[in-house]
Amino acid sequence: MTRSDLVALLADRFGQLTQRDTEFAVKTILDAMSDALARGHRIEIRGFGSFSINRRPPRMGRNPRSGEQVLIPEKLVPHFKPGKALREAVDAQAPVKADDAAPAGQA
Repeated sequence: MTRSDLVALLADRFGQLTQRDTEFAVKTILDAMSDALARGHRIEIRGFGSFSINRRPPRMGRNPRSGEQVLIPEKLVPHFKPGKALREAVDAQAPVKADDAAPAGQA
């Protein structure tokens, strides 16, 4: 689902809102979430999940072209942890493939 799909779905579901109002509401929510994460805050949406910032420590990597070692600096990256209700809903909807039904190591 893309952002425009979400806007269209919400506009259809709530007829009293115009497409423009719905787009503004979605943009406002996403901007507020982005700002909170940028400031280092944690976001928790009960029944859905939580967003937080994880620290990736500096490490040594390699330039794939020359093989030369390169220091990769520390990074702060967003992390999403799904809530129990979301995990259960996704698990209940997940189709089982024939490959997934076989025990590990056997195919």
